[in-house]
Amino acid sequence: MDFTGKVAWITGASSGIGAALARELAARGARVVLSGRDAARLEAVAAKCGQALVLPFDVRDESALAEATSRAIGWQGGVDLAIANAGISQRSRALGTAMEVYRTIIEVDLIAQIAFAQGLIGHMAARGSGALVFISSIAGKVGVPMRTAYCAAKFGLAGYADALRAELSINGVAVHTIYPGSVATNVSRNALTGEGRARGRSDKAIDNGIPAEVAAAAMLDAIARGEREVIIAEGAEKAMGEARRTPDALFDQVAAMVASGYMDKLEAAE
Repeated sequence: MDFTGKVAWITGASSGIGAALARELAARGARVVLSGRDAARLEAVAAKCGQALVLPFDVRDESALAEATSRAIGWQGGVDLAIANAGISQRSRALGTAMEVYRTIIEVDLIAQIAFAQGLIGHMAARGSGALVFISSIAGKVGVPMRTAYCAAKFGLAGYADALRAELSINGVAVHTIYPGSVATNVSRNALTGEGRARGRSDKAIDNGIPAEVAAAAMLDAIARGEREVIIAEGAEKAMGEARRTPDALFDQVAAMVASGYMDKLEAAE
């Protein structure tokens, strides 16, 4: 994909990976739509992104999402690239984690990201082009202690993305899943404790992680190359992700099932 002139919509764009992706996309000639809850921080990012549209909303608010989707599509006549990046992490043992924490993280990191994509797939399929990008995590490949809710959501997001990729392979729409390891952001500081409070402090691994700008550039390079599964990590985290990488041949096999009429046959049998 050449990003020049493309409209790219990023959720969770007020900081961290989302803000870095917005700046990198703008540097590569894209026009960006920025979403998140904090309008002031989004405006600050937009000020460094050239042609940008700010659409603040809470990803859990489906009516606000629907309105934002209409505005994003109408802004320049379509959305070419949609990056589902909004999310929240966790730092608590399962034995000490309230169910409300599981509900919150799964709603934000999984349900809201699915809703974001579902609002755009009809638009992209009708145009016969476009790309959806889901920011999962190495914790969406390997179960990581102190992150049971986060892992559940990120594994689920990867499963949705893989199935969606196969379905949309006949419509000209690409689906990319990104699996970052430790990236230097506020993800750990904002992570929920077992009681549902913000942790308020970071991890050494996160603080020493890949700079967000470096990670964003690597992600976009991989998307431009058409990579369906992208691991952005170093050291042991990279090794864990690579050990669980899905072979491209398997993606091709499932896409071939769709091309041969698998979905039509299944529906006809109902």
